[in-house]
Amino acid sequence: MSILVANTYYYQYDQKQWDTAQPYPPLGTLYAASELRKVGHQVTVFDNNLVEHHSEIYDTIETVKPKYVVLYDDGFNYLTKMCLTRMQEATFDIIHKAKEHGCIVICNSSDSTDHFQTYHDKGADYVIHGEGEMALVELIHTLDNHGDITHVNGISYINHQSVIKNAKRQVSKNLDDLSFPKREDIDIATYRKIWEAKHSTFALNIATTRGCPYKCNWCAKPIYGNRYNTRSPQDVINEIEYLIQTYAVNYFWMCDDIFGLKPGWVQEFNQLKHQRGLDFRYKIQSRADLMLKDDNLDALAESGADTIWLGAESGSQRILDAMDKGTTVEQISTATRKLKERDVKVAFFLQFGYLTETWEEVQQTIDMVLDLMPDEIGISVSYPLPGTKFYDKVKADLVMKSNWTDSDDLDMMFENTYPPAFYKVLHRYVHNRYRINKGILRLKGKLKSRQDSLIKDIARMIYHTPLAALNRRKLEGHL
Repeated sequence: MSILVANTYYYQYDQKQWDTAQPYPPLGTLYAASELRKVGHQVTVFDNNLVEHHSEIYDTIETVKPKYVVLYDDGFNYLTKMCLTRMQEATFDIIHKAKEHGCIVICNSSDSTDHFQTYHDKGADYVIHGEGEMALVELIHTLDNHGDITHVNGISYINHQSVIKNAKRQVSKNLDDLSFPKREDIDIATYRKIWEAKHSTFALNIATTRGCPYKCNWCAKPIYGNRYNTRSPQDVINEIEYLIQTYAVNYFWMCDDIFGLKPGWVQEFNQLKHQRGLDFRYKIQSRADLMLKDDNLDALAESGADTIWLGAESGSQRILDAMDKGTTVEQISTATRKLKERDVKVAFFLQFGYLTETWEEVQQTIDMVLDLMPDEIGISVSYPLPGTKFYDKVKADLVMKSNWTDSDDLDMMFENTYPPAFYKVLHRYVHNRYRINKGILRLKGKLKSRQDSLIKDIARMIYHTPLAALNRRKLEGHL
């Protein structure tokens, strides 16, 4: 009996991400498929990432006639945590189609973990909660052998018209035991074509860890939890070497919540890279307080760290404390300076609209950005994720809307200091100010640049100057 494994994120349903033209393979989905194959199952993978419409999988369901349809999302793609409604609707359609063909439907995603009752109501036979590979293998083995599913931890299912949720499953600790995700299951050439058409480069994603030990009160961890487990540097280097040799790729997105947290990990990773004579660059996510030790920073720079995305969030210490972020504005400044000294690019994740945030605190964040001038910025507004303290604080306001349609929605879904329209204008205004300042600094010779980037930054400065004035007036209308 065959198994059809598919992911449930669609770049073309998320216009902002599609326009960015940096799609990554569904890594978590490929991990699940690899673990099923390891124990002898016949597996077909259908990659929904790049399809124009989710109905494209229907022909595969009819042709393959699988016993199981496993809708297993990529938990390493942070966008899947947001449970975007467009993706959810498509998943429900696929569940319905699979049930029409008599398939057993198994789901694993942030959305199905958060809303498992709804998924069962829509026809899903089983929902795997949290990290799913081992639970998936055990569940299918149990079903194939007519075993007792009450002993399979980490799942929910329907029994006599009631939803039963079994005991929680422990997360995997020895990640080196997992097979490498088999990228041959998908059309890597199409990914490369999309990248190179807009960026003249290509990158692949790699997961070196699972989970995050920090407790920012707005950040949900529905798949890998609040623990932190890591692959060995040797295992990661082996995968990188294989990808370089197989796909001629030399840039990687380390899609961990926190990269290289384990003491000595980055140093060993750096040593192995040079011992193997590998040539690659990479980008990561981290925290400002982890970017203060010189030996770690030196190892990151020497091992090829090109860009480090810091969860800066806010220039207001009061807001950082309210978020339980555990970092300081001073640490953000120091980390940025230290990374720039090592020619490592710095990027900031920024979050506006946390509860009780004032205009003065918004301005503090803008001032921080213009003072430190990271190489990139990513702006969002506070988003209530199920299972977080922040969600519990605002859930009473989530009557009309509890999920964004796509990642560019940016709707403020709870009552805040200012109305939703204010934050959408603020998003544009901060980008305006950032682009203007970047152009000015280029003209003054205070930022390194090639001639082509100098011209682009000056052109952007000219374009954004009148827009900044316009958006400032719109903001003042709400103050």
